[in-house]
Amino acid sequence: MAKSHRLAKIADYLRPHWRETVFGIMALLVVNGLGVYIPLLIRSGVDTLSQSFSFSQIIHYVVMIVLLSSAMWMMRMASRIWIFGVGRQVEFDLKQRIFQHLLQLEPAYFTVNTPGDLISRATSDVDNIRRLLGFAVLSLANTFFAYALTLPVMLSLSMELTLASLAVYPFMFLMVHFFSDRLRDQQTVVQEQLAEMSELVREDMSGMALIKIYAQEANERQAFNQKNQQLLAANLKLAKSRNTLFPLIGGLASLSSLIIIWLGTAKISAGTLAIGDFLALLIYVERLVFPTTLLGFTITAYQRGEVSIDRLETILSVTPKIQDTPDAIHVEVSKLKGELTAVNFNYTYPGVNTPVLENLNFTIHPGEVVAIVGPIGAGKSTLANAVPRLLDIQSGQLFLDGVDITKLAVSDLRGAIAYVPQDSFLFSTTVKNNIRYGDPITAEEDVVYAAKMAQIDAEIENFPQKYETLVGERGITLSGGQRQRTALARAMLIDAPILLLDDALSSVDNQTATQILTNLSTGTKKKTVIFITHQLSAAATSDRILVMEQGKIVQVGHHSELVEQPGLYKTLWNQHQVEELLH
Repeated sequence: MAKSHRLAKIADYLRPHWRETVFGIMALLVVNGLGVYIPLLIRSGVDTLSQSFSFSQIIHYVVMIVLLSSAMWMMRMASRIWIFGVGRQVEFDLKQRIFQHLLQLEPAYFTVNTPGDLISRATSDVDNIRRLLGFAVLSLANTFFAYALTLPVMLSLSMELTLASLAVYPFMFLMVHFFSDRLRDQQTVVQEQLAEMSELVREDMSGMALIKIYAQEANERQAFNQKNQQLLAANLKLAKSRNTLFPLIGGLASLSSLIIIWLGTAKISAGTLAIGDFLALLIYVERLVFPTTLLGFTITAYQRGEVSIDRLETILSVTPKIQDTPDAIHVEVSKLKGELTAVNFNYTYPGVNTPVLENLNFTIHPGEVVAIVGPIGAGKSTLANAVPRLLDIQSGQLFLDGVDITKLAVSDLRGAIAYVPQDSFLFSTTVKNNIRYGDPITAEEDVVYAAKMAQIDAEIENFPQKYETLVGERGITLSGGQRQRTALARAMLIDAPILLLDDALSSVDNQTATQILTNLSTGTKKKTVIFITHQLSAAATSDRILVMEQGKIVQVGHHSELVEQPGLYKTLWNQHQVEELLH
């Protein structure tokens, strides 16, 4: 990202909080104005007292300096509160934007971009931008005002001493320029290494049971050690550059004070410089040492912020591939019948040449229970993900009640489909809250009814806290069948015209699966039920079966018809019968 574009982004971040930013900068202007005036007051006091010493005059100058210093301190505190507050506000705004933006992106985005990296960008990178817009803005404004207000006064006191003391500053800025690109590149490496380590920790925490089952603690420890070593090396390299630059800057800044003392004392001895002017110049040079030395830390904060802006904007600049068209059609879910039609439907994953779905044509009628069966890799789950537009499909291929689903408002389309995917994801909350996730204010009796329909109520009642039992991360405290049936209850609770189950009964025994499908056919008379399954005994109870192979529908019919026809379904059924006999 170009530097001008980064500056434009910084301006965008600050724009909603411009009043606080202006107040903070104005407070810094007052602080530096007082910082310039106090040495002049000291100079005046020294010159006056050297002519005629008076205790009352000393008290006068002491009181004035204390009052002005107190005012300076209060204004400095106000500037910090305002400017650091802006940094915190921008941090809040960015986290909101990132989270809202991520919610709009399609699931495929999260298969390419790992959660660990995204979490790192949403935390450490946002924190770096907060420092940029707090500490860095404050320091840069303070440095600018310090030089802009102090230098004219110093030049008026002694042009020769001022120019001599500032002779080292060009070397300082050249040094900073020399180190700036190196610091930015090294900071980028640090943040990338941190993201990789965060991802490793996240994966290990999620897969802890698997690590222990296969006794891979030593290997994971070694992998973490390697990532940690890489992060340490990157941090040490960055620290070496910083710890080389900053002392050099501080040393050059302090050298200017020595020049003032060396040349100033000679001028005082020669009678060409008043003691008051000498003290004022010495104080002014000391005033410039701190902001100049701080400039190194400010540059680091700025470099980090630049890298983080690039990393965040990489996320925020991604345009969601699945979103409403400008003329999106809005429908009332309650008025939809639930008819689903495919017309020459094709789908190919990005970066792949072979289509995973090819020329699918079917119509599933309202209230019909349809099973989709076929071998692994036939394209069944891809079809399931395409129906609620979790995949970016082309227009004119899938229709809901005769309306192209790519023309429907995405929220309305998904509100019409209760979908249970293969991965029965559960949140780390109670069983009750997991079931009513789609409608958080649902009455408890409706939650219980949905659980009974999904054949999970009896098991929930045996839990220590019943429906208030806490479910661990991703439902780890439940068995596979319990997770699936809880997810199924969640879908059944939603009043959607279409119920779509993607192998959602794979961890359930045939008898229970058949009972659940019986409940679906009797308890949801107005719903269209589409279930993908490998349990052919459950599929046999459906109104119709679509048989898929290599992305195509090769057979359609009722179980009694298909078992009499030579073809894939009969082969699968015979295999199923053999497996049943063996069990």
